[in-house]
Amino acid sequence: MFFRWDWLRPVLTAPIVPTLGPVHPHALTVDLFEDIRTAAATDRYFLPYDKDRRWSGEKDEAVLADRIVHQPDRTLIPTLSSRGRGTVKVFAYGHQAHVLGQAVELAGKLAAEHGVAGARVVRPLGPEATPADGVRIQLQDFTARPCTDPGGPVRPFTRWPTAVRDTFAPYAKAMAGEGLSFLHTQMRAGLCGPVLTATLNGRVVGAIGPMEIRPDAIGHRQLMPQYFAVLPEARGQGIGRLLWRAAMYWGQSHGAAYQLLQTEVGGASDRLCRAEGLASLGFVAMQKV
Repeated sequence: MFFRWDWLRPVLTAPIVPTLGPVHPHALTVDLFEDIRTAAATDRYFLPYDKDRRWSGEKDEAVLADRIVHQPDRTLIPTLSSRGRGTVKVFAYGHQAHVLGQAVELAGKLAAEHGVAGARVVRPLGPEATPADGVRIQLQDFTARPCTDPGGPVRPFTRWPTAVRDTFAPYAKAMAGEGLSFLHTQMRAGLCGPVLTATLNGRVVGAIGPMEIRPDAIGHRQLMPQYFAVLPEARGQGIGRLLWRAAMYWGQSHGAAYQLLQTEVGGASDRLCRAEGLASLGFVAMQKV
């Protein structure tokens, strides 16, 4: 085994794993880190529990295993993504101030070596941190309390009349920046689970989906992350909250144990999740190099 858990565990301030993203604290083990390291030896290999396998047949990010720095007080894990013009990320685990500087230096060197356009340092922070920006990792625990059906003008896309379904295409085009055009492509090809939609005056103005549950690394049922957007002109009327609660009701009623979300600190989704009582597991700060 390459990683020493007695070195790694004390510096895991937030449950985020390179190439996998956030994981439930109960699944945060040394085996996950061993898996991502050994997977790097197999080109474009997806781990069985990788959430990104839903969208592609090939993994576009892998750990640069031979450049990992693993010491008693710090662990630096670099990854290389082939997406776009390429990006190097260095995940910096460690409490001491010099760890960030070492990660910045390593990211710059690796970006030059691999000839990629982007270099980033990913810095996990504990839930006690108060960053002004970055991403918050949030947990919806479906075993903690019941999720009720919110009712309202929300239902699965396929259950609307044809005239309403036909309004999804312009909605998706308007919200392309939130990933809805990609989601619409997956829906038309029958490649994803149900998508919950909200309507006003006979047209789709919001959606959340796909609704899918998959086992995590230790077999617990996880509700997968969704695309989630409401048209700007329909905001401020509680539609986003209705969609969110309908999604949580769907997840709980279909046997999910939990869901993990990443929300931009201070953004609309972040405020919604905080108001809905989700647990904050920590933060992820991203620094360009």
